[in-house]
Parts: sequence; structure tokens; C-alpha cells
Amino acid sequence: MVDQASWAFPIVRLLDSFVNAPGYARAQWRPMLRVLVVDDEKNIRSTLALALESAGCTVGLAANAESALAHAEREPFDLALVDLKLAESSGLDLIPRLVGASPGLDIVVITAYATIDTAVEAMRRGAVDYLAKPFTPAQIRHLVDRTTRRRALVRQVRDLEGQLADAVPELELATRAAALQAALDTVRRAAGAEAAVLLRGENGTGKGVLARLLHASSPRAGGPFVVVHAPTLSEELLASELFGHARGAFTGAVKDQPGKVEAAHGGTLFLDEIAEIAPSLQAKLLRFLQDKEFERVGETQTRRADVRVVSATNRDLDADVAGGRFREDLLYRLNVIEIRVPALRERREDIVPLARHFVAFFARQARRAPPELSPEAQAALLRYEWPGNVRELRNAMERAVVLMEGHVLDASALPRKVADAPAAGPALGEDVTLDDLEKEHIRRVLLRAASLEDAARILGIDPSTLWRKRKRYDI
Repeated sequence: MVDQASWAFPIVRLLDSFVNAPGYARAQWRPMLRVLVVDDEKNIRSTLALALESAGCTVGLAANAESALAHAEREPFDLALVDLKLAESSGLDLIPRLVGASPGLDIVVITAYATIDTAVEAMRRGAVDYLAKPFTPAQIRHLVDRTTRRRALVRQVRDLEGQLADAVPELELATRAAALQAALDTVRRAAGAEAAVLLRGENGTGKGVLARLLHASSPRAGGPFVVVHAPTLSEELLASELFGHARGAFTGAVKDQPGKVEAAHGGTLFLDEIAEIAPSLQAKLLRFLQDKEFERVGETQTRRADVRVVSATNRDLDADVAGGRFREDLLYRLNVIEIRVPALRERREDIVPLARHFVAFFARQARRAPPELSPEAQAALLRYEWPGNVRELRNAMERAVVLMEGHVLDASALPRKVADAPAAGPALGEDVTLDDLEKEHIRRVLLRAASLEDAARILGIDPSTLWRKRKRYDI
């Protein structure tokens, strides 16, 4: 057994020599973390308090679980160092109680009896790391520095999200459409679970908004919501964006940098357009989903992060799996709960209410009274197919508010393709021929397909057959 008092005083001497060493400057790093130390040994508490205060932290001390909980309920802490062997209780049992009392708190367990099993169990209950006794002042300094950088990154992400919320109108989630009501109901039922969620739908349907709703309705709502846009980055940069990188890992990597997986610890990681991730990176993502473990680019140290993964795609991932472009085992991991987000043309009863919502938002930005939508404008909005979905409607209404004159928004203020949209085509069950239905279906698929080959795949016919039908129907 390790005599805890026997190594406490050497730590103090090491710390003094470190602080007073030539070239050391306190002003170089002052994290100002609020740290709670929970240990039943007075010497350990005193030693850690000295080390942490020298690092610029404010420190609270607790000798037992009840004192620690009282501290956590009385004031917020950023980091808690918790001994696993407390006199009257277990530090493992204290971890979830501390997390409940202080959401967002980082907990690091300290123990003289470190084993893989205890470390895994501590992290399962909410700890982010552990330190084995005896430790050195350098290890404490490294822990404080790492915690400071991670929390600063989380704050930066939240600040940017707040700025984005002020600049972009949120999607109005009130709906009369059964398809969207079903999606929202699934979101609410899935929110309380930890299972991965896959959102499927066309570009611009609001998959990101539903991901935010899922996070805000979950027990992780107090944690960060971190977004990774896969299509905007190269394979190397995406790996760094996700998992971080070590100094010197590639050209321009001048310092260690945590990734968004670490930034999302305790919260939700939203992977937008997951189908765009390269096969080599898919393997790393699969490992993280299975084990919650990863390494930064250019580093061999294995790290862990507790995040819930929500992903989105506008592609047919089953077809990508069949074509060898996406791993089947990764799809199974991502697609525990699938939610289909309907296209705007599938919920036409929401088009005019959504348009009014966007008009009111942009009118407020322009410091003017919200205009009325004329009957002609409403009719044009309902005729148009909206291949760009809610995003296209938002842009059209922003343009209309800028260009309109007077107090009524008329069809003339809408984009020409919207104002001049032909009347809606025939519907199933009406008195129309099969040729008319086929022509309308092909026309609608062509409007939203990325290419003729993509349209032919959706329709289940050869591109040459599609070419002949376009010619026959004069599309």
C-alpha cells in the first residue's frame, strides 16, 4: 500500500523548485480554473491546493463526499479531482452525484490503486481522466493546461453558435404536415436515449435544426453541441477537425490542437453529410463509435470522449454501401435510429406559414413592420416545387423583403422562377392518364436530382430510357 503522506512533502519541494526555477514566469499561463479537490488525506489536499493555486487556479477542498456535494451545489467548478478511496464512501459512487450537482464539470479521479478496470468504470460513470499516485507538479500543470484549452474551445463553439442564432432565423417547427409531425415525434422519443441517430433528407430540409432539437431535448442539453461539416474539408483536415492533431503532424501544425470530438465531450457531435467522409477516415470513426477511443493525428496516445453522435445525409447510404463507397458496419453504428426529414413539397400546408415566419424575421432585421403576403404571392409560393426546400424558401423571402415596395409583399418581389412557376401537376387519384402522371413524376425528379444519371437511378431506369422519355414528353 502506498503511504500517501510519505510522498506529499517531496511534492511540495518539487513544486517549489519548479516555481522558483530560472526562466519560469507565472504570467505565462494563468488558466483561472475553479478546481474542487476531494481527498480524505489532509496532506494530499494541501499539496494539491498549493500546486493548483501556483497554476493560477481557485481551489475548494473537501474531505468527504457530502462536503464535496455541498461545495458543488454552492458554487460552480470547472474541474474536480476525486480520490477513489474516501474514508466513508467510494469516489466512484461520488462521480455521478457530482455530475448531477454541477453539469459540465470535468472529473479526474486520483488513486494509488490505478487499474484498467477502475479507470474504465470511473469514465463510465462520468470521469474524463485519471491520475495515478504519486504524481508530479508537471502532471498537475499539464492537467490544468489541457482542461483549460478544452473548456476554452467549448466556450468558443457556444459563442459562435449564439452569434449564428442571432443572424439566421431558426426553422419554425410548428407544422400541420403528418410527415414532419412523425419526424418530430421520433426526435422527442429518441432524445432521452444515447443511441446514434441518422437524419435522412434532401439538402435544405432542416436536418441540422432537428439535430439541435434532439440535443436540446436530451439529458446532454447542458453540454456542447458541436457541428462538423464533412463536405467542406479535405481528408487530412477533416481528420484533424474531428480528432485534433499533435504539433508537427503536418505542415502548419505548430501546436497541439484538440479536435471537435474532445470539444463535444459531455454533449452531442453532429456529423453533417456523413456520406462524404473518406473510407480511411470511416474506419477511425467506426472505432470511436464502438469504443469511444481515438488518437489525435500524429499522436499515439489513446484518448476517450463521451459524446452522442447524430449524423445526417442527403444520399442513399444503402446504395453507397452496395457500391463500396461506405462501410456497412459504420452504417449500422450510425443508423440505430433513423429519422426521415420530408421535403418541403411533401408538406405544402407549411409553405405559407414558413414564408410568413421568414418575412417577419427579415423585416425585423431591416427595422420595418412585417409586410402582408398578397394572395398572388401565396399562390405562387404554393405552385413552386422548392427543389432547394426550406433553405431556398428562406433565401427567396429574404430577397423579397429587400426588394418589395409598400406594405404588401406581392408576387413581383419573388424570384422570377417562383413567381412564374406553372400550376401544380396532376395528383394521384385525380382524373388523369398514366402518361400525365409519369411525365409529372419525371419532371419533379429531374428538378431535384444532381444529374441525369442520378435521376435515372431514382426512377429505376437506364439513362438512355430517361433520355427517350424526356424527348417523348418534351421535358
